[in-house]
Amino acid sequence: MVEKTPFRDLTPEARNLARSLVNDSTSAALSFLRADGSPSVTRIALATDAVGMPVSLVSDLASHTQALRANATCALLIGEPGDRGDPLTHPRLTLHCQAHFVDRTSPKYADLRTHYLALRPKAKLYVDFGDFHFLRFEVRDGLLNAGFGKAYRLGLGELTDPA
Repeated sequence: MVEKTPFRDLTPEARNLARSLVNDSTSAALSFLRADGSPSVTRIALATDAVGMPVSLVSDLASHTQALRANATCALLIGEPGDRGDPLTHPRLTLHCQAHFVDRTSPKYADLRTHYLALRPKAKLYVDFGDFHFLRFEVRDGLLNAGFGKAYRLGLGELTDPA
């Protein structure tokens, strides 16, 4: 017996939609595990690094920052419902990730800072505060819901390679 799956074969259009959701979103819902093992969700600022992978700038004052230091496993939900219609018909992308803090002394830090500020210039107000850190999200895989009946699985290659 063939197992039924809700996922369609990935198309170039679906890959482009997933890529545009990552590139165009300024925020995402971040899920993480708290110290007691229970799940939590918060909204974070979102941008991309020079190769198009998601990054954020987070403060040590935020509970999710401390949680990610203890357990880097997390997920991002990217995409907002439109102003009209059923919110579940609007595209959204879930990315399963590992969060990596970028060390300020790393040679990559300055380039990431410059790139991030080009995309999110208002962050210049706090990017250099001692309690703020860049997070790079290492994407393991993703789930794209492009609207009713349009679900796709994506591997890392489908998110980084051109269509």
